[in-house]
Amino acid sequence: MQSIATFKLIKKIKDERFEEDNIHDYTLLLNVGPRDVQVGVVDSNENRLLYMEDYVLPSVSSSDDLIYTLEQLFDYHAFIRAGFWKQIKIALKNQKLVQVPQALFEESVAPNYLNLNAQPSQSEETYFVPMEKSEAVTVFAIQKELKTWVEQKYPQKQFVLLHQSAALIEGIMRIAEKRTDNPLYLYVDRFKLHIISANEGKLIYYNQFNILSFQDYIRYIMLVMKTLNMDQKTSKVVMWGYIGKNSPHYHEFYKYIQNVTFGARPDNLKFGYMFDEVQDHHFIDLYSVDLFQ
Repeated sequence: MQSIATFKLIKKIKDERFEEDNIHDYTLLLNVGPRDVQVGVVDSNENRLLYMEDYVLPSVSSSDDLIYTLEQLFDYHAFIRAGFWKQIKIALKNQKLVQVPQALFEESVAPNYLNLNAQPSQSEETYFVPMEKSEAVTVFAIQKELKTWVEQKYPQKQFVLLHQSAALIEGIMRIAEKRTDNPLYLYVDRFKLHIISANEGKLIYYNQFNILSFQDYIRYIMLVMKTLNMDQKTSKVVMWGYIGKNSPHYHEFYKYIQNVTFGARPDNLKFGYMFDEVQDHHFIDLYSVDLFQ
């Protein structure tokens, strides 16, 4: 049965400095999940975000659907299929991952680490990416067909492949190291909640949770706070992601966690005035993909 490709553009921002003729000076960022895709273009000479798009993929229900839909998106798009980018960095969203301290990591047994937390299928292979700030390695699974598809799209260009969790951890660790307190960090994704704790430059905790209802957010946050000996009334919480400052969900968060604030953009990129229409706490995972070399 043939897949039906459906994607919907939710947000598009284009800096007036963006020029397709200068793609050879730009870095392409892709953040790919089973339900959505974000696209970013960075001027590598100025570390400036020039272009950003956010797509949802409402009809994807399998890896075949995802590849088919990505194929249609690439055919539709004006320039992301170009092969002469200065760099290409691609982050994947899935739940088959594990974080390993760099001091304990051995590349030859990377699949063994992943098996402690997830069971890759025969159609998947193990990949890993080191993280400088957290001194850890994210080991994750990737669909073999998806990896082959990416290699075919950019046959003449090496690309950096990483996991969304690695981008989130590195981006938030850069922010955490400039703070003197120890808040809990949240990233509210579409149907996912990511929770991170860092203290004195060290990664203390990371996990992601499936969300089926709003009460799941509260339940998982309370569970992690209890695990980390944090108090919901006094402990600070910093939040990024798909939640508006005036949304009903934010007001519900505030009922349970009174010290919740929104996080800032990471400082690895510069933003023109046209990005003012995007709230600062949105898309930190996409922006942080650029941290990897």
